[in-house]
Amino acid sequence: MNAISDTTGLWHLLIGPFAEFVFMRRALVATLALALSAAPLGVLLTLRRMSLLGDALSHAVLPGVAVAYLLAGLSLPAMAAGGVLAGLAVAALAGLISRSTQLKEDASLAALYLLALALGVMLISRQGSQLDLLHILFGSALGVDEAGLLLVAGVASVSVLLLAALYRGIVLETFDPVFLAASATGSGSRPWLWQQLFLMLVVVNLVAGFQTLGTLMAVGLMMLPAVSARLWHESLPAQLLNASVQAAVAGVTGLLLSYHLDTPSGPTIIGCAGVLYLLSLLLSPGGWLPQRLKHPHRVG
Repeated sequence: MNAISDTTGLWHLLIGPFAEFVFMRRALVATLALALSAAPLGVLLTLRRMSLLGDALSHAVLPGVAVAYLLAGLSLPAMAAGGVLAGLAVAALAGLISRSTQLKEDASLAALYLLALALGVMLISRQGSQLDLLHILFGSALGVDEAGLLLVAGVASVSVLLLAALYRGIVLETFDPVFLAASATGSGSRPWLWQQLFLMLVVVNLVAGFQTLGTLMAVGLMMLPAVSARLWHESLPAQLLNASVQAAVAGVTGLLLSYHLDTPSGPTIIGCAGVLYLLSLLLSPGGWLPQRLKHPHRVG
């Protein structure tokens, strides 16, 4: 009887919320879709040494979301379109500034994303309520409606297919842009095109993520699992798979904790991804403990 009781209790704890409530199932599908599409892009960002670019672009979408909100209210398609346009515009403007001045692209991105964040908050605060501002900044995975789910699932599906189709060019541009530029096949002679296509995928995934995680939190599901995956594996395919699995585990665990503890879903999911990152720092082959055992006399 105790075993049956324990099994029933575990079922209600882990499966019950998803079986009983439609909003939990929607949140689950949206979070798993983001894990599948966004985390591999984070791996490629880390390999390009552009980890902070995702954070910058996640802030850069806010003015576009804010303008769409002012024009159309809490219309998800309008805010998504505005976010994509704003993110691509900031990325293009940062590249133009770096080519026209002595500033590096990371410096111009840092300045632009801070301006974009301030402008977006000002616009939303002027016309909207504090609740609207919090919803846009931090999202609400448990509040994803049917339109939001279709948007996230659609973006994730298209993103995965495009990444598969562009995989060879993006990987070549990441590891050996000189070879790609010298290649005589098709668009291989235009490395900037591959970079712009890659940045477009990043922006679109960040915009899809703001519905569930908010503009401030969306980058967390993209970058934390990606950084953790690099500690576990050296090969790129293994890193891509590991990042998606970690993002999915963080998403499911975060949703359950958010439901049972009544905490904000977006920060809770990112907190779970942070716990997995800390465990990776400690236990992974590239982490502290194995390195300490391998080199016991090394200081630190």
